[in-house]
Amino acid sequence: MSKANMTGTYHMVSQENMDSYLSALDVNFALRKVVCMLKPTKQIQHDPSTGHMNIKTITTFKNFDMDFYLGKEFTEDLHAVDGRKCQTTVDWQGDKLVCEQKGEKKGRGWTHWLDGNHLHLELRAEGATAKQVFKKAE
Repeated sequence: MSKANMTGTYHMVSQENMDSYLSALDVNFALRKVVCMLKPTKQIQHDPSTGHMNIKTITTFKNFDMDFYLGKEFTEDLHAVDGRKCQTTVDWQGDKLVCEQKGEKKGRGWTHWLDGNHLHLELRAEGATAKQVFKKAE
């Protein structure tokens, strides 16, 4: 079974439980409130032949750039999110792209999957789960 090519630009259309997720990461109250108001855009470049991916999260407040190869662990600097570094691996589990972030926070990671022209994102840390849905730009 071939994996989905997630290349594209996606605009957020919904979000739930982001404040609880950020609280689990020890993000301060004021910053949590700002982040919860943002409507990020995701720009994904995915080369299925090499396994290389680049995921840019763009907002009016801060941008975050994640560049990696599927299945290869790397040191991820999450300074823009919560000031931590972790050992990160991203790979396919079925038709979902799953990220495991090993570090100070238990159960930290995320899962991306496509459903038609919608990109789903589930963020996890310390038992808290946030969900975002993005629609692919025309």
